[in-house]
Amino acid sequence: MSTATAFDPAAIAWPDGSGLLPAIVQDRADGRVLMLAWVDAQALAATLATGEVHFHSRSRDRLWRKGETSGNVLRLQSIELDCDGDALLLIVDPVGPTCHRGTRSCFDQPDSIGPDVQGFAWLETLWATIADRAAGRPPGSYTAGLLDQGVDAVGRKVTEEATEVLIAAKDDAAAAGKEHDETHKALAGEAADLLFHTLVLLAERDLDPAAVIEVLRGRHAPAS
Repeated sequence: MSTATAFDPAAIAWPDGSGLLPAIVQDRADGRVLMLAWVDAQALAATLATGEVHFHSRSRDRLWRKGETSGNVLRLQSIELDCDGDALLLIVDPVGPTCHRGTRSCFDQPDSIGPDVQGFAWLETLWATIADRAAGRPPGSYTAGLLDQGVDAVGRKVTEEATEVLIAAKDDAAAAGKEHDETHKALAGEAADLLFHTLVLLAERDLDPAAVIEVLRGRHAPAS
């Protein structure tokens, strides 16, 4: 966990009786509120110890690690305590959709994700798979086999895929009518291959995509 602001658990004003605090979960990438749940001392300790957000499930009356069945965990980046010390703000990097309905946020309607949400959060799932292959190198895995060949082999694949993206883009630009639908699909496929192999290259170099995101975020930030 990288705490952007100092967090002192001793400053929490735990309520009498339930011992539960409301915890608002916010996406570090853009500030979107993802969910609201409840935290007790045990859940907070587990969260701080593991870096993955834990809650207290009121319906089951037990400790609950978010994503323990779905895999859609919340990776803690920082915690902020409100002015009264009785509510928490958890800044996270979500892995996959947060809501059990499959939406990014519990405040999204299932049929109203809208054109502004591109689904980039799913890339966390892809990266987790690539990182797992890099760590375990299971036999028969395409990713593991490519990684075993080193940076030159992975780099060549990135170069090949970049060339194929250019060709597909030029084909798409020249297409018209129904053919345009097919060339759009072809371009999407080639771009997917390029993105995948770029992530594999980062894994080969032991560089987290978060470093790339930080560069992009810095370039996007308005000049002071």
